[in-house]
Amino acid sequence: MTMNRDKVADSPSSPQGRPERRVLDGERLTTRELNSTIKDLIKRGAKDITVRNPDARHNLAVGILDPCQINFDGSVGYYCLAFCEQTSATIKGNSGWGLGDNLMSGRIVLMRDAGSSVGASMRGGEIVVHGNAGARAGISMKGGTLVIGGNSGFLTGFMMQKGRIVVLGDVGSAAGDSMYEGVIYVGGKVHSLGSDAKLERPGQRERDEIASVLERSGISGERLLKKLTKIVSKKKLYHYDSLEPLERDRLVI
Repeated sequence: MTMNRDKVADSPSSPQGRPERRVLDGERLTTRELNSTIKDLIKRGAKDITVRNPDARHNLAVGILDPCQINFDGSVGYYCLAFCEQTSATIKGNSGWGLGDNLMSGRIVLMRDAGSSVGASMRGGEIVVHGNAGARAGISMKGGTLVIGGNSGFLTGFMMQKGRIVVLGDVGSAAGDSMYEGVIYVGGKVHSLGSDAKLERPGQRERDEIASVLERSGISGERLLKKLTKIVSKKKLYHYDSLEPLERDRLVI
């Protein structure tokens, strides 16, 4: 793609002459042009990209695999920053569902509310939601840390396999349903637990770790640390050494 200079604002260059900081105007680019321009700028050496007027469009900045900072001055739609690695991002608005889906590493900070399935299947890195999150936050999570400064909806941590979820507000029904590993910390009320989930009290070391996470995230929650609870798996659904009836019938020794 050939970049239109009228749609990309000038910015200071690095000592090597490559652009380090760039500003894009979402109103003057299609979604395809916007994503192609972001990747092209990163390839050319840009380290700090700001997108003005993202207009809650979907699938923005998907599959960014190089170290960079991406800032969205507004709300984004679904699956923003999915499949990213080494990327730092700030969103000054809300997001649709699937924010940070399959995040490998890096850090995403959302200043307002997230839709459902934030951090779905994330494998590493950190996602910070300053507001509330919808249903199925951290579904099938496989690593990393998800911080929610407000409340989260039903099935938070559904089938999570590893990682850490911190919810400073209340959690909806069926929290931790069918989770295998990992832990969900809750500062408010738990509406109900899901299948094979149980409540425990976190130790002092865990509280200190959460305090560090909150401090790094810029979220005030020290007063909640004393009444913090955690949700973990009972591990009653582990049947890895058992075969389903159809599998047993097909087994040939």
